[in-house]
Amino acid sequence: MGCGCLVVALGAAFPRFALVVTWIFTSRVGTAFDGWELPVLGLVFLPYTTFFYVLAYAPVLGVHGIGWFFVTFGFLLDVSSYAGSGRYGNRRA
Repeated sequence: MGCGCLVVALGAAFPRFALVVTWIFTSRVGTAFDGWELPVLGLVFLPYTTFFYVLAYAPVLGVHGIGWFFVTFGFLLDVSSYAGSGRYGNRRA
């Protein structure tokens, strides 16, 4: 399995860890975002969305085509994880 496949596999289970590893060892996050503020906010609040955006970003074209599908899918994963954790908390109490 190549290095890129390993990062994607990590991103599926641990998006924050995969995003930090991508940020440290590659220049993709710096290419996708102009500053550091938006990636940090994405890391904290929308890790799947930010990770998929970084993976789908092309330097000249930006995110286009099927890349937006994956970014939207990441957003739905983030929203469902927040909704699921709230539902679990209500059931537990």
